[in-house]
Amino acid sequence: MIKHNPNNERIKRQYFVYLKEAKRHSETTIDAVAKALARFEAHTKFRDFKAFHIEQAIAFKKHLADQVSQVTGEKLSKATLYSTLTSLKRFFQWLAGQPGYKSRLSYSNADYFNLSDKDSRVATARREKAFPTMDQVKHVIQRMPNVTEIEQRNRALVALTLLTGARDSAIASMKLKHVDLIAGSVYQDARDVKTKFSKTFSTFFFPVGEEIRVIVADWVTYLRQDKLWGNDDPLFPATNMAVGAARKFEVVGLKREHWSSAAPIRAIFKEAFLSAGLPYFNPHSLRSTLVQHGEAVCQTPEHFKAWSQNLGHEGVLTTFYSYGQVGNSRQGEIIRNLGRPQQTEMPGVSELAKAIFREMREHKVD
Repeated sequence: MIKHNPNNERIKRQYFVYLKEAKRHSETTIDAVAKALARFEAHTKFRDFKAFHIEQAIAFKKHLADQVSQVTGEKLSKATLYSTLTSLKRFFQWLAGQPGYKSRLSYSNADYFNLSDKDSRVATARREKAFPTMDQVKHVIQRMPNVTEIEQRNRALVALTLLTGARDSAIASMKLKHVDLIAGSVYQDARDVKTKFSKTFSTFFFPVGEEIRVIVADWVTYLRQDKLWGNDDPLFPATNMAVGAARKFEVVGLKREHWSSAAPIRAIFKEAFLSAGLPYFNPHSLRSTLVQHGEAVCQTPEHFKAWSQNLGHEGVLTTFYSYGQVGNSRQGEIIRNLGRPQQTEMPGVSELAKAIFREMREHKVD
């Protein structure tokens, strides 16, 4: 049974290079595109892309809509359909301009991968993101054990995530030299730290409580003074496993190496939240927690701009549109209160609102 087409493989490699080098997409994004193409090829029994016709796109859409998710056991979500078909549409649009394909394909052929307007709206609708409150995160940190060095590492890891809002991939790659306890900051240097879009920026500790800062400071001090580790050693080292007396692998301390991925960090978060009697919130959700906190404490446009930059965002609107959605309950409370007599508004709050609306107009945000 044919499981690949040599011609297709060659042109796909060219496309993946284009996505990486010209469009600057991440490996994760490219992997998702490769998966979408593999699904389509399997459906067409690996026919050459040069033989593409619109009936294949129409048939594949119907086929995909009937597929069942291996995770949920239910039909694929509209979002999955949308992302898969969008990847295919963009590929065939690119393919129509390549030598050897120009005479066989037209750009309009790719439009047959479009979902209906109704399904597209369902797939792309903004939905309220679940994230923990500041009190919940602090409760989790308080409940985390702190006896062994593994437990100390885990607690400091959650504390630093709240203190800086750094992404898990960045935290997994940080070194001791990136933390400045005197300045109260973390330097996310893209040469060493795996930041989003390889951006380099400084993050100053958010004002989330002195007890959170102390946990991180104690951990850094422990690594430097007790273990005598240096600048280039990992801030959060991997767990060292070795064969114990029972001839089984067991935890024997810390390994002087970085984690190879952020998966152990997510596992630490999951265990910490569940042990505290709360639902699991991933590390990234704490960025939303910090945005909500910022909305409460920032009083001027300059305040919120600094808060936004501290999260690594180039513009304030990124903070609002990616993380700052008002929750349903809070939305209702605000609308109800607008019908009541208002107290004198603080000048800074008014100034902040006006600045946000100005930026929205400049960026033509509806």
